[in-house]
Amino acid sequence: MINYLFSDLDGTLLNSQGTVSPQTVQAVRKSGLPMTLVSARAPIEMRGAIQALWLTGPQIGFNGGLIFEYRQNQVQALQAAPLEQALALQVLDFIKATAPTVSLSCYTQSEWLTEKVDAGTRAEEQLTRQIATPIASYAAQFSQHPAAIFKIMIMTLDNQVMAALATALKQMVGSSASVKLSGQTYLEVTSAQAQKSRGIAFIKERFHLTTGELAACGDGENDLPMLKAVGLPIVMGNADPTIQQYGQHVTKCNDEDGVAYALEHLIGR
Repeated sequence: MINYLFSDLDGTLLNSQGTVSPQTVQAVRKSGLPMTLVSARAPIEMRGAIQALWLTGPQIGFNGGLIFEYRQNQVQALQAAPLEQALALQVLDFIKATAPTVSLSCYTQSEWLTEKVDAGTRAEEQLTRQIATPIASYAAQFSQHPAAIFKIMIMTLDNQVMAALATALKQMVGSSASVKLSGQTYLEVTSAQAQKSRGIAFIKERFHLTTGELAACGDGENDLPMLKAVGLPIVMGNADPTIQQYGQHVTKCNDEDGVAYALEHLIGR
């Protein structure tokens, strides 16, 4: 029997307008399943979905780099695994030097920072309803205002640039960090410990659950650790076929309320 549900956000729980549909809200609430969102997003970008679904338990951001709860409208970290600071700054410098055309930004626990507000940044602002904070330079910012960096985000529509940069970054960081695609247009660098499966393990231990009691919905490469860590992995219809092969079921697309369909037709209790 499934007793807990995990779900990715972008391309999964959220439709292409970046919102949770009323049908999905109704299906989640009707199911009665406790639910944790597991996302590459920062807590500030997850808040709308958390509120829409009336979720009060632990949530997982930055691909598992931060496990947190909202308490009195404040983010309370339960577990944190940020990037090593010197490596993060090195990665930012490397991207600026080798791929100057991409949209580049980084996240602390509470801020979204960028040296360059461009078309990619503005598109992300519309999607997440958050505003990036422009800064003069990453090095100066973190020297003057020390804060842990949880995620570096690269956005581009150029698949060749994305593929080349992903390969170069993976070679550069080795086992010291995680470099993963999120959808087709995002490349994210997080701590090596930032895996969605890490968050699943935390929830299992906290609530004394077994793997067989867990279901998860996802659509991207960064969802694979989560999908492999649950008893019932469900992949979205809009996912790439290389990701769909990891699902026990393939549900409808995110714009067709695929999570709601999974709850109503694929997850037995």
